[in-house]
Amino acid sequence: MTEGEPPSNSCPLFMIGKDSRGNWVARDQQGLRGGLFVDRAQALKFAMFENGNRPQAVFMVPGVLELDLAGRPGVQDRSSHYPLARAA
Repeated sequence: MTEGEPPSNSCPLFMIGKDSRGNWVARDQQGLRGGLFVDRAQALKFAMFENGNRPQAVFMVPGVLELDLAGRPGVQDRSSHYPLARAA
């Protein structure tokens, strides 16, 4: 994979955000993997581990992100997703 190339299908996209109770959530786009976390750092650590350490496949959700592992979308505000800052 080269710089600026979108992640491949083998690289799951993960979303990180807060649920309606203020808990940190990390979950994959399909809603098949995820969890609740103490803080943003732990949510990011989980997402990076699960996607093979690919920061370009982890996105912050500006709206409410609920943990629903039934495979249904749980983002209330999907108008935009912001990629996490990449380490240089």
